[in-house]
Amino acid sequence: MLAPGSALMLEQGWQKTGATGSLQNPKKFNNQDFSRLRALCLSQGLLFEDATFPAHVSSIGPNLLPEDKLWRIQWKRPTELQRNPYLIVDGVSRFDIMQGEIGGCWMLAALGSLTLQKQFLENVLPRDQGFQDDYAGIFHFRFWQYGDWVDVVIDDKLPFLNGRYLSVHPRTSNEFWPSLLEKAYAKLRGSYQNLHGGYLSDALVDLTGGVQVQFSLKDPSPDLEEILKAAVKSQCLMGCSTSGQLRRNTELRNGIVQGHAYTVTGAVKIRYKNGWKHIIRIWNPWGHGEWKGPWSDDSPQWDHVEPKFREALLRNKDDGEFWMSCENFQEQFSWLYICNSTPTFLDFGDQHCTTWSVDRHINLWSPVLATGRNNYSPGAVSTNPQYFFEVPYYDPQAYNVLISLMQKHAKDMQGAKNLKIGFSITMNSKILKQSFLLTRDVTNYFILSPGTYAVIPATTEDQEFEFLLRIFVRNQDYKENSNSPPSPVLPMDVPRQNQDSSYKAVFLRYAKQGSAIDASQLQQLLNEVILQDEMTSLGGRFSFDSCRGILSLMDLNSNGQLTLREFGSLWRRLTKYMDIFRKENRNHSGFLDVSELKSAIQTAGLVANEQLLPLMTLRYGDAARRIGFSDFVCCMLRLETMTYAFQNLAEGRSQISMTAMEWLTLVMYT
Repeated sequence: MLAPGSALMLEQGWQKTGATGSLQNPKKFNNQDFSRLRALCLSQGLLFEDATFPAHVSSIGPNLLPEDKLWRIQWKRPTELQRNPYLIVDGVSRFDIMQGEIGGCWMLAALGSLTLQKQFLENVLPRDQGFQDDYAGIFHFRFWQYGDWVDVVIDDKLPFLNGRYLSVHPRTSNEFWPSLLEKAYAKLRGSYQNLHGGYLSDALVDLTGGVQVQFSLKDPSPDLEEILKAAVKSQCLMGCSTSGQLRRNTELRNGIVQGHAYTVTGAVKIRYKNGWKHIIRIWNPWGHGEWKGPWSDDSPQWDHVEPKFREALLRNKDDGEFWMSCENFQEQFSWLYICNSTPTFLDFGDQHCTTWSVDRHINLWSPVLATGRNNYSPGAVSTNPQYFFEVPYYDPQAYNVLISLMQKHAKDMQGAKNLKIGFSITMNSKILKQSFLLTRDVTNYFILSPGTYAVIPATTEDQEFEFLLRIFVRNQDYKENSNSPPSPVLPMDVPRQNQDSSYKAVFLRYAKQGSAIDASQLQQLLNEVILQDEMTSLGGRFSFDSCRGILSLMDLNSNGQLTLREFGSLWRRLTKYMDIFRKENRNHSGFLDVSELKSAIQTAGLVANEQLLPLMTLRYGDAARRIGFSDFVCCMLRLETMTYAFQNLAEGRSQISMTAMEWLTLVMYT
């Protein structure tokens, strides 16, 4: 067991020049030294042939193709295919890549994202090689494998079937970096067969050595909008995937492929008609096949965008890349993956200039050490290693700890089976958090108050496993270049969903570890979370008085605070009102006029006659009697609450002395 502060190795120190496994001194995969092997081939006038990954069906894998096709595979060097082959032609681009008959969209989607971030690309693709100078049929590429950078050497023989590339092929016939890099990755993972199915999240980490988090688009984090903004600003790698493993690679009529991985290549907010629109750009590693809905290449939406912006953004080619609205993005895709060397995607709000420290630990977990028996359940008393860390900095609105646990597979990864692994966070032997998943790595992020914590890695299965544990902790008081101008990439308009996990997370962020929120905390929450949307923010912020009014309507205990249950009821109404407001605000002005307000009330299933509507716009509207979103919320909450109260009063009576509209007019205007 390690004492507090006894980190095995700091990531920064481990990466220093000379450390084995660092970028400057990567491990040699299969003990092959690129420089020595190339020099030997050049001195003997030979082209390199890799005996550890030969031009043979064993490198393809036994189950990828029918046996008759396997034995028809031919291996050819680029010099046999082109008179003047090049490793790179006019720079490296995602458009150089086209997925072949076999291969993994998951790996190519990650590779497409890598081409956009040159700071990572140069780590993977060394420039000391090519077909022009010192060519000897040998190349090398670098990947991050379980905590170490590994240099993988290959020969340049590529597999062909019936005269066509078996796997990834370049769009430009004499450019070969995509095919050679993929071959090196296939060697690292044991065979081409092992690239035929995999996880985008794994490939992002293998290409960067970074930490990745995957976000559900069907049950999104309440901070997803801010996380996306921070990810784009800090040059993270991003990808996304669709569901439908049973219908894998099936293209729908709208152009989206089921069970498929894509690259997220950009996001922007643009002027559209009389408002703003957030759109996201996505690339299909097939190199063709695009979205056919709104904001696709030929869609009429582009006719309403200023020509200079349309020309800058729209690339009307069948190259696999397309734009779509963020609403459609969330509807069509299931998961978003974000990766960087440190969790910069959590640096949003006032935290955009902070730094992270990293502790790195490698060890072995044993089921016998866990309980003294040959079984384990999460939370059981364990004598396995636990790792302590200090949290010095706390902001109730900022994630300050991220923990990533990765299980280590056998060297060649052949048939590697993921165990269900995870970790517990404890404080004074009390378990505070747990995360267990059937994936190669389990990563989660937290808001923890200052103190000393312990992380205990484990698996739920009766099997030993070697693991890499990384603990990222936010540093305090770092404000470099805090006066720099904001990023031109603006908020992503990802609709918030009516999910328990969303409102609970938001509530806990603003309750400051308490069990309730008051009017001041509610005001801060509404303005920072709800009004991040461009349309809803145009009509003004929530005032303290309006939040006191909201609280009085939702506070069932009449104690001036909202409990989690009461806030959940408010949250459901807020998301409903936001959907209605977006739908009825047809000109995207951020305000509703009288007719739009009437339609919104009807959509909500309520009633307001011609007598009540002018009074509502007078009470809640601006000088032009337009109602912004914050006032719309106050208006709808009062109308809905009073309507239900009136219905309860009237229940069981055939007549009452005051009509419903008279009574509502009184309570709405007072």
